[in-house]
Amino acid sequence: MSRPSDKPHRSPIVKVATASFIGTLIEYFDFFLFGTAAALIFNKVFFPTLDPLLGTLAAFGAFGAAFIARPVGGIIFGHFGDRLGRKTMLVLSLLMMGLSTLSVGLMPTYEQVGLWAPILLLLARLVQGVAIGGEWSGAVLMAVEHAPPRQRAFYGSWPQCGIPAGLVLATASFYFVQLLPEAEMMSWGWRIPFIASALLVALGLYIRLKISETPEFAAVKREGREVRFPVAQVLSKAWRSVLITMFSMAAPNIIFYIATVFILKYGSTTVGLSRSTVLGAVCLASFVQIFTIPVFAILADRYGRRPILMTGCAMMILLAYPIFWLVDSAETLNVYFALMLCLPLLHAATYGPLASFVTEQFDTHLRYSGSALGYHSGSMIHSGPVPFLAAALVAWAGASWPLAVYVILGGVMTFVAVAAARETAPHLIAATAKGHEPVDNQNDRLMGSRAAR
Repeated sequence: MSRPSDKPHRSPIVKVATASFIGTLIEYFDFFLFGTAAALIFNKVFFPTLDPLLGTLAAFGAFGAAFIARPVGGIIFGHFGDRLGRKTMLVLSLLMMGLSTLSVGLMPTYEQVGLWAPILLLLARLVQGVAIGGEWSGAVLMAVEHAPPRQRAFYGSWPQCGIPAGLVLATASFYFVQLLPEAEMMSWGWRIPFIASALLVALGLYIRLKISETPEFAAVKREGREVRFPVAQVLSKAWRSVLITMFSMAAPNIIFYIATVFILKYGSTTVGLSRSTVLGAVCLASFVQIFTIPVFAILADRYGRRPILMTGCAMMILLAYPIFWLVDSAETLNVYFALMLCLPLLHAATYGPLASFVTEQFDTHLRYSGSALGYHSGSMIHSGPVPFLAAALVAWAGASWPLAVYVILGGVMTFVAVAAARETAPHLIAATAKGHEPVDNQNDRLMGSRAAR
């Protein structure tokens, strides 16, 4: 018979995972609006005095600035998330993201205020970066720490699905905006998605205020296992896990930002495709990925995190060159096929199991700080520079082959990082690394197993 104290461990996981999915969708919708606008709009609105190439690089530079701020946000939110709880930090991160995105929609242009326009744009993007620094770990932990042990990868993938879902909304919104006459789109049309996002943020806040704290963190609070400076302890005792997390981000992030941000500019200006064709391909591939991410997570629950992640890296290395051959053909069907390979297959295989893989590298009382620091430091290294470096590489080589090399390099880095990690799937622990597993994690899984029963 279950005791009353067991009930918190039997929280309605579907409700919690759905709330994490919706909240992440809204935050990343705001985040990707900026990326889409950076590829299509901002070089003309905020950097009109620069050469077209330099204007594009400047717009992508502003996009990448958020990735510098993300580790800062991870440290701040991780500190308080490991001391005060996951839920409070999630509400705060969503509020910060919503206000900064709304400010972009209301922001004056270069013609109106001169240099203040790109400065204000950069500041808004930095706030977005800090907010996202607190979002991912908090949303994933809400799902993973409520989930039964044998389904952690599956439910942890739900907030992961919110990322392509947010991208679909952001891309679709600009697809309809770009149907406006050019003059109207450039003067006021591009602002509509940014301003309308305030309604989604209000919905997200309402949903997040309705969910409860995770049972695992509640146990940490009850037993007094919080530490005063979680980040310091992570760096001193779990630095290897931080490094593994950082480099596990290379493969999914490089392919993702090439296929969702840089491709918008490359496809329309270098290959000669229409903007609607590229936007449509990105939107469809991102939509399909919402359903393939959980599939790879289910496989990770069954066969382990490492085998699925390493297989995804191997596929990425093999398919890197064919993907860009397809895009360079300028054939619409080939471009759609290339994006389907990039996102629903390669990115999903290397990203779907990542939520459980990363969070299980750290003990509960350090999990928010450790996962946020590793994840967002990896994002700073492997995500932020992607559109900028990709544009520079194509300009240098006059061809797409350096992009394939870039993707292959990402696949190799993640393969090596995952190979160096221990398996963390609960049912495989005893056969692989039980003697090396942190005691805290063993206790966490024991509690989860009892709750599941």
